[in-house]
Amino acid sequence: MKEIMMVIRRHQVPATKKAFEDAGFPALTIQSVEGRGKQGGIGGWAAEVDPELNALLKNKPADEPKFDWIPKRLLTIVVQDDQVEEVIDVIVKANQTGHMGDGKIFVCPLQEVIRVRTGELGSEAVV
Repeated sequence: MKEIMMVIRRHQVPATKKAFEDAGFPALTIQSVEGRGKQGGIGGWAAEVDPELNALLKNKPADEPKFDWIPKRLLTIVVQDDQVEEVIDVIVKANQTGHMGDGKIFVCPLQEVIRVRTGELGSEAVV
């Protein structure tokens, strides 16, 4: 089994959820996160796509360090090993614009999964 984590733009969550649902992957976990890539944070195209980011720039105190955080969403899904490529394809199709800030995908091995309610282990705990 694999845990796939994706960091995407906030406004892409509905399209991503729909893409997962349409592909038969209805179970997701979502978290609000903030971060930045090598571009250094807010500005340019990302602020045009998400107008709320412009307000963050205007209200920033002058003495605050220039280390801008961009609000994003972290979605997590657990799948069988043979579903990884399909899930990656779903994520990319729902989020790829070709612009900086489209997101990142992290694929991590899972050692064990346990369903708390029943005590089921492994793949039985995921389905």
